Amino acid sequence: MQVGAIAVVLAAAPYKTFELDRFFAPKELVLAVTALLTALLCISRATRLSIGRADQFLIAAMALTGVSAGFATNPWLAERAVAVFAGGLVCFWCARSLSRAGYSHALVAALALAGVAGAATALLQAYGVRTDLFSLNRAPGGTFGNRNFMAHASAIALPALVYSALRANSRGAYMRWCLGFAVVIAALILSRTRAAWLALLVGGAVLFLAGVVAMRTRDGTVALSRLTGLAVAGLLGAGASLAMPNTLDWRSESPYLETAQSIVNYKAGSGRGRLVQYGNSARMALRHPVIGVGPGNWPVMYPRFASDNDPSLGQDGMTANPWPSSDWVTFLSERGIAATLCLALAFAAIVLDAIRGLASESTTERRVGAAVLLSTLVIVIVVGAFDAVLLLPAPALIAWSLLGALAGPCRERGSYALTVPRRLMLSAIVCAAFGLAGVRSAAQVASMNVASTATRASALERASALDPGSFRLHVRIAERYGARGNCAKARPHVAAAQRLFPYSPAVRRVANACGG
Repeated sequence: MQVGAIAVVLAAAPYKTFELDRFFAPKELVLAVTALLTALLCISRATRLSIGRADQFLIAAMALTGVSAGFATNPWLAERAVAVFAGGLVCFWCARSLSRAGYSHALVAALALAGVAGAATALLQAYGVRTDLFSLNRAPGGTFGNRNFMAHASAIALPALVYSALRANSRGAYMRWCLGFAVVIAALILSRTRAAWLALLVGGAVLFLAGVVAMRTRDGTVALSRLTGLAVAGLLGAGASLAMPNTLDWRSESPYLETAQSIVNYKAGSGRGRLVQYGNSARMALRHPVIGVGPGNWPVMYPRFASDNDPSLGQDGMTANPWPSSDWVTFLSERGIAATLCLALAFAAIVLDAIRGLASESTTERRVGAAVLLSTLVIVIVVGAFDAVLLLPAPALIAWSLLGALAGPCRERGSYALTVPRRLMLSAIVCAAFGLAGVRSAAQVASMNVASTATRASALERASALDPGSFRLHVRIAERYGARGNCAKARPHVAAAQRLFPYSPAVRRVANACGG
């Protein structure tokens, strides 16, 4: 899990034609492999399976997500979305098992370091480093490919970074954590990501209030005096990011002040666009209230519900992003009301367990851990209210693993002995699910590799065979054959593209070139 946390942040591919997928597919592959190997190792040593209140709701949400996927229009997008959600849940359960076995501190430190690593790649891009693994769009995103994605992951990891600094067992380790804190703060400021800034304000307030409760008595396990050094490091990081010249091309004369002033602006710009999108997505959810339109299928169905001049649609008539600007809107429209309610109740159960830990844990360290858990969960909820977070592989792995690693004891609702047959059955399920997800992600990366250098239709055909769910490839191949008048070869790809995105204007345009 430590290796997976770092790898999921750094994983990216250089195929610029596939601007979003070249970041998502490698990270989805890392998430699948991490969930697969970690789950197998945990299952091999487990003797009992304990289920708490949050687990019951998460299992219900996963089951409803699976049912929704079975009725999705685009099964390829549904499989990807299910794999990310399932991978996140498995990381949560495995991290909690590791925490109970005494590995909480090591795992939290690795997850905090993953946030620092992602922020460091963003700073490298902001200060002039150029590589095909970075994207010029939405800089500085580093290996995330988008400044917002980087900022979300960094914000989620920040409370864990503070916790690791307070627990550092040497002065050298503490100084390194202070340096990491400065790096993350600098990257967050340069990102100009309003959702992350707002989440840090709310999460910081929760951490302060819960920390006051946690520190009501002290036993020396947490060095509170180290907060001063962290504050100084944060100020230095913020000052350096504002003072040092960078390569970011902001159009405003005061970009950071402008972002701060518009942090809750909903009357214009992207804030207004979000309200329009949320309203149309709500109509989609009301039309499909039970199981939604299918995981990952929001972009497939949204053109049916989009209003005139909807900013969520691009010039090609398709959504500019493959998800709504909110985890919660996504769950509601794609997976239905019941699945969304189950996820919300699971988070509520985690909050109650953390509050119980603040009141009942015997050591200062454990109480502070409960405070950090509350802060982390609040940050996840806030950034997820304004952008895609748990829908994406890197923040999903980091967020769910942190929630599991920081989770304290919960009230059991059931406990089952894991006999050898049961362990074998669970192992088989894990291998089938994440093995399939890993193979699909690896094939998608291989497809991008072939298509990125393809000059002939036959090469694009090979790439499409590796990734049959690629709408973009089907349209490119159909356009290529249609331009040559070879409609016999174009029509199968037009039909495949239409099955994936039946309301896409691009499909109609290509089809009309061959007589409809």
